[in-house]
Amino acid sequence: MIKFTTIIRQFFVVLLSTGFLLTTLACGNNQPPEPEYEFPDPPEDNINKPRFIWIDAAANFPDFANNRENITRDLALAKDAGFTDIVVDIRPTSGDILYKSTVEGIQQVDWLPAWVKGVYSKVERTATWDYLQTFIDEGKKLDLRVHAGFNTMAGGHSSGLGSRGILYRDQSKKEWATSENLSRGITNTMDNGTGTKFFNPANDEVQEFLCDLLRDLAKYNLDGIILDRGRFDGIQSDFSEITRGKFESYLGNIKLANFPEDILPPGTTMQQVISMTSYPAYLTRWLEFRAKVIYDFMEKARSAVKSVNPDIKFGVYVGGWYSTYYEVGVNWASPKYNPHPSYRWATDKYRNYGYAELMDQILIGAYASPLNVYGSTEWTMQGFSRLAKEKIKDSCPMVASGPDVGNWDSENRATQQQENQAIVNSVKACMDECDGYFLFDMIHLKMANQWEYVKEGINIAIGE
Repeated sequence: MIKFTTIIRQFFVVLLSTGFLLTTLACGNNQPPEPEYEFPDPPEDNINKPRFIWIDAAANFPDFANNRENITRDLALAKDAGFTDIVVDIRPTSGDILYKSTVEGIQQVDWLPAWVKGVYSKVERTATWDYLQTFIDEGKKLDLRVHAGFNTMAGGHSSGLGSRGILYRDQSKKEWATSENLSRGITNTMDNGTGTKFFNPANDEVQEFLCDLLRDLAKYNLDGIILDRGRFDGIQSDFSEITRGKFESYLGNIKLANFPEDILPPGTTMQQVISMTSYPAYLTRWLEFRAKVIYDFMEKARSAVKSVNPDIKFGVYVGGWYSTYYEVGVNWASPKYNPHPSYRWATDKYRNYGYAELMDQILIGAYASPLNVYGSTEWTMQGFSRLAKEKIKDSCPMVASGPDVGNWDSENRATQQQENQAIVNSVKACMDECDGYFLFDMIHLKMANQWEYVKEGINIAIGE
């Protein structure tokens, strides 16, 4: 069985180790294979719903970095499979870019790490043609709508192959990096190993830097801009003095006598938060505050994009596990939805910072196991989709959901045939519940040659 997992997606692995593993052990991957499913007639409007495919920068770099013909070839495959929209990642986790910008401190991507013939390798870009513009040009020839995927709070990435990004190039920007509440004390992420390095979302200079980048991005003839990683790094982020000061002001200029213990003791993990029988004094207000930080940033980012081109659709890509998504400081629901009665971590004011109302489109990662396509709960693809639509209500006009077809079976419990059938089944299971379908990532379909299965699923979903 072909598997593909990139270090670039380490964030997803972290989420799996919290919400996914806690829930799938209880209700998912130990179940027997799903029975044969008889598809009901598709809703009449499914044929008009968009079908998105994500194109990760690093994973696809060996094919696309220097070869326009490969871009043309693979977009044609996506079109033939039935996709209507592509999302091309143009700001990978290094925080550097694959489009033109004059923002001070930013650089063009010159190399990215990727798996090449089973070896984690440095893939260099020597071509000088505009990467994003090429996708736009080739996509438009095929009547594909083209969206730019923008890794938002990523400011650098480091591995055994080397380090890239503004946080590594410019030591004066260290204060932009998030500070983590670790067992050894509050630590700047630049002093804490390798991997993707996040900005502090509460830092005003960070927010303005990102809005400047988005203004330049909006100058392209895009159909949409979709923000990925528009969030805090995790439950241990951010505990800098900048964020502490803003939180104390948010409380009404209350000075915390015991920081960070009044929020979370040093080193507290997400698993420990989930299992707490009682919370520290200010934890729920802290979660509320973090949701406001992200809401306010999204409002600024939307304004930045629309100020350049009001016709570009502004949106986000988020995980569907809402019950634990407070871990990263995001409330992607509608402000009309009040989580307070259902979740003990949510204050009554948490709903005020549901940012769905700011979005023209939302992509939901319905990242369940291939053995859990159907169901009504989180950690089933259908359940993720239905619950997301219920929580977003009518605040966002387009909500699409779908699977990660390459990282969905880390313990290798499904056969290749079951994975292939899960791709087929996922399309209708998600599209019937939402306003569209979303698949991560193109590289998985290419490596396992699974285009035919998503094509079959799309044809079933739209009734062809």
